Amino acid sequence: MEEFKDIFPRGKENTAFAKYFVGQSYLNMLSTEQTVIGNVTFEPGCRNNWHIHHAKSGGGQILLCTGGRGYYQEWGKQPRELHQGDVVNIPAGVKHWHGAAPDSWFSHLAIEVSGEECKNEWCEPVSDDEYYKLK
Repeated sequence: MEEFKDIFPRGKENTAFAKYFVGQSYLNMLSTEQTVIGNVTFEPGCRNNWHIHHAKSGGGQILLCTGGRGYYQEWGKQPRELHQGDVVNIPAGVKHWHGAAPDSWFSHLAIEVSGEECKNEWCEPVSDDEYYKLK
């Protein structure tokens, strides 16, 4: 496994959202004013559950990948491998998950897109069968 170095400070174990993750993640909130931005770091094999960012208008999420190797997948579509420098635009209402590859750390900045009546819906975990089919 290659060495992993965070660009932004890693933050503490993500205990507040641990029930929505398989494996260990770390969260450092970089901004909670104007635009919410969190630095999320995933240990190898860690991924979040399927989830949806709902909004009456606007909303959604942008991921700016800052290190390691990970995956993003929308419901009903093939997974997309992610690397440092990749950008993922996730519209409101799209069921998806993201996290580290089985053999790599991964980090991204999670940016909440402003909107009206925004809320997250956490769904089922990504199954081990599904996850370990990734390359």
